Formats: sequence, C-alpha cells, structure tokens
Amino acid sequence: MPLFSTSPQPRVPPFMPTAIETAVTLSRDSNQALGIGQFAFDFMNGMGEPDQSVLEKTTQFFTDSVLCGLSALALGTNAPTVLRDEALGYPRTPGVPVFGDPRPVCPEKAIAANASAVREWDSNGTNFGFNPALGHTAGEFGHNDFYPVAIAAAQLSGKDGTKALRGMVCLDEIRGRLAEVFSLKSYRIDHVVHGAIGSAATYGAMLGATPQQIESAIGMFVAHYIPWRAIRAGKQLSDSKGASAAISTEAAILCMQRSMNGFVGPKDIFRNPEAIWRQFEPTDGDSPFNLVLSHSGGDFAVMGMHFKLGLYEHQSAGALQGLIDLIEANPIIIEQPENIASIKVIAYEPAFGIIGDPAKRDPRTRQSADHSMVYIVSRKLKKAIELAKSSGNSKLGANNDEYWKALMLTPYDFDDKALFDADTRATMEMISFEHGGVEYDAKYPDGIPTSMIITLKDGTSFDSGLVMYPSGHARNTTCNLVDILDNKFKVLGDLALAQPQPIIDRFNGISSLDAEGLKSLYDFDILDRGTFE
Repeated sequence: MPLFSTSPQPRVPPFMPTAIETAVTLSRDSNQALGIGQFAFDFMNGMGEPDQSVLEKTTQFFTDSVLCGLSALALGTNAPTVLRDEALGYPRTPGVPVFGDPRPVCPEKAIAANASAVREWDSNGTNFGFNPALGHTAGEFGHNDFYPVAIAAAQLSGKDGTKALRGMVCLDEIRGRLAEVFSLKSYRIDHVVHGAIGSAATYGAMLGATPQQIESAIGMFVAHYIPWRAIRAGKQLSDSKGASAAISTEAAILCMQRSMNGFVGPKDIFRNPEAIWRQFEPTDGDSPFNLVLSHSGGDFAVMGMHFKLGLYEHQSAGALQGLIDLIEANPIIIEQPENIASIKVIAYEPAFGIIGDPAKRDPRTRQSADHSMVYIVSRKLKKAIELAKSSGNSKLGANNDEYWKALMLTPYDFDDKALFDADTRATMEMISFEHGGVEYDAKYPDGIPTSMIITLKDGTSFDSGLVMYPSGHARNTTCNLVDILDNKFKVLGDLALAQPQPIIDRFNGISSLDAEGLKSLYDFDILDRGTFE
C-alpha cells in the first residue's frame, strides 16, 4: 500500500472544501508515522505551495504568540521565568537563543522556555479539530504554542525566515489535522500530544532527518512521554497547565535528536496495538483514522484556527461577544449597573464542564480565573462600567471592533488585585451558567454556541440571542480582525518592550528575513515589570 493516496475521500456538505489533489492521504492501513515523516521531509524540501493567505495567517498567529510570550516574561510569571533561567544554564555552540537574550543554548531547552512563555497567558491561537468537508470532526483542542520549534530549527540550520515560516505551516498542518481525527481529551490525554508529534516531524525535517528517523522519534515520544490531563485537573491549577506544551515538546525534540544520533524507537506507532490510538479506539489492525495533510493551496489547518482577542479561555468567547453585543445595544446596562439583577449564560459542552465547573466560581489563581466563565464575564463587565464612568459616555465605541479594543482583557485583569476585587466578586454571584443541552451541543465545534440574558431589577430583560462565531473565530466575517489584533499586539508589546512597534514589524515581516536576520530575531531587551501577582 503506498504511503500517499490521492483517492477521493467521503464528504459531507461542504464547509471549507479540500482539493484532494493539493493534499496527501495517509490511509488507516498504512504506516502513518512514516507517512508523517515523509510528508514533513517532502514539504520542507519544496513539495507544494501554500497560498499567500496561509502564510499571512500563520504570520499573524506567530506574532500573536511571541507577544504573548514576551509580556509574560516582562511580568515575571513563574514557569516561563524558571524555564528561561534553566535554558540559560545550558549554553551550547551551535545553539539557539531564548526570547530577549542572544546567548546560544541547547535547542530543546530554548524551545521549552519559549513555548512556555508563549502559552503562559493562554491568550494565543486555538484550534477545535473540526473539518466536516472530510468528515473529520473529532473536535480536539490545540493551540499555536509550537512555533519556537520551527524558529529554532531554522536558526540552527542557517535557514531564512521564509523557511522558518514554512516550518510553522508544516507543524500546524500536522497537529491540526491530527486534532480533526483523534480526540485525546475523550480519553483524558492532554491535547499537546498532537503538537509534540508535529514538533518532532517538523524539527527533524528542517534539520535533514530521514523519514525513517522521524518515524522513530514519533514512536519514541508516543511510547515514552504521553501526558495525562491530570495537568489540568484540580480546584486551583498549577504551572503544569501552561507549560504542558513546552514540556512535551522538549521531550519530542530530545526524541528527534536521539533518533538522528542512531537510537531506534518503535515503528508504525499508529497501528501499534499497545499504543494509545488502538488502546482507546480498538481496530482489527489498522489505525483508527485516515489522515489528510495539505501541501498546496488555501485549505490548510491553520485557516480554521481561532484568535483570542485578549486574555480569556476561548470557550468563553461566545459569552464575551454576547456581552459586548448587549452593552453596545443597551447602554443602560453599564449606565446603571446597580440595577442588574441577574446574568444568565447558556452554552454547550465542553464549555459548561471546563469553565463552568463549580470550583471555578471561586478562583484563587490566575490559571483558574482564566478558566472561569463567571470571572471572565465579570471582569469584562467591570471594565465596561468603569470606562463608561470615567469617560462620562456609555457609548464605548463606534462599532463592535472598538468595543473589543476598549474592553480587551489584559494580564492585570487576572492579578491578585483583580482576582479578589469586591465588585468583580459581587458580579460573579449574579451570574448563572447553564448547559444548553442538545440544541447547543450540536452546534459545537462548528461554532461557540452561547447566549446571554441580562435581567434588570424592574424585570426588563436583554437577550443576546445565539452567538455562533464571535470576533476572533475563524468563521467570523463581521469584525476587522487585523485592526483588533494590531491593538492586542500594541497592548502586549507595551508591557514587554520599550519600543514595541519595530519589534512587532520584525515579527510580521519574518518571511523577508535572511538567515542572519532570523538568527537575531529575538535580539532585544525585555522590560522588567516586576513579579506578576
């Protein structure tokens, strides 16, 4: 059976139609680990041509991720600081730099440090594993945490920014398509497994590994390093939640390095009867899924990924859009906040289970607060009320985009002062969070199906109606995404850099950097804003 098949796949009514001739299919009865290795090797050596829209979207996610990371370091957050200091204790030539320091260190340590910083705020990109055009709707989460892998590989091998960007596309394609066909969360396995597999494949391909060596590294990682969602369980979350991608990716890079040095890991891991895939979804010998990987055109996984327009768990995006819609249409809500009697949020699973957990009604750490629906909504509403009062105008902008920019949640909305703010806590007590049942669940992960009803003490109710595609969602067609993202980049850049715009421009122009420019990509000073509390 050939590794790659171009035979048509069963389709459901189109969403983002995949042109099969621009993709390769790794059939369930083939060695998919070797197939991923072959795909990464071929793609990084010139197979196919992504549309300009794919490169632009990937660049946006890259810039977004780095600014999240730099601001987390500037505010002295714990895990990124610990891992950065650790990386600087492993000097190596040749090596690669961490954010804000030109000294070369071991690649796996730099990647772990940078990926941890990127993920710390939980404010960078998200995917939901949803591709009904191919019937691939497993719905696994994932995040754009892994770009440090492609940057490090390009720096280490003397490649330019164009090659680094192509590596980012490759990594997102592998992890994004795996998220469409296998739901790790259903079996309490952490979603970073998909990203770690993509990291091993992309890193190896960029450094000249053979497809067989990449297969070995993927097999090694899956056999030795599977993380459970214990990382994210508990009433108050720890550093492990934000650093999960970093720690798993560090392991994946070590696996790839060992494989390139001659260590042989398990082969054909997707069909291995003792590996996670067939253990959780038993088959007669095949992998549980076909895997389609794009190499050309515009239908890449990254095009279905979503932006967070501030600091919040993405599952709350529908509620935040509903709140903005309501206060924009009914300014009396923020003119007379003392008259609010109740706020009801209705949403789908898994939003209800993840950020509606009763333990999240009393968050006492930032990591718990940014996974608390009642807290996130309360902080957004408090910002609106305070801005209306300070400006003397309850009309906070001319349109939806202006409201999102004015009310963007920042790290300071999750510090100790905000976390235990009396007004915020009082608003939290007024919020009820209900599961919308089958009607809502059926619309996820196509959208973020959520509605909000704000009721005043005189009985007047304001209903947002069903929100499906909030601003930042890949299928939102109404907001000016570039404008809102530019504002987010400025907000985070101002926290981290004395002169942020030239650095932002550098990130946005990564495809134009030569090899020397890419090596000095992170040459700048990060401000010290003190320890985040």
